[in-house]
Amino acid sequence: MATLSRWLRVFGRFWWEFLVGDTPELFVATLVVVGVAFALASLHVLPVIVVPGVAIAAVVWSAARGRVPSQANRSPSQDQ
Repeated sequence: MATLSRWLRVFGRFWWEFLVGDTPELFVATLVVVGVAFALASLHVLPVIVVPGVAIAAVVWSAARGRVPSQANRSPSQDQ
């Protein structure tokens, strides 16, 4: 039973690192995009416009968030 428990823990850590990694906001954005796609699946034209727009907005938001320097990484010379 200990081997199964260890294997499940390792398997879970692998998938967490693979899916979430160092950018959890992209994982959440992917879930939102898939959710929007499923919610709009019965409509025919709207998903073709909305889903790529949501995906592009998520990537742009993540990139903009990544470009903002955190306060911990700033040196005193950058404040002037």
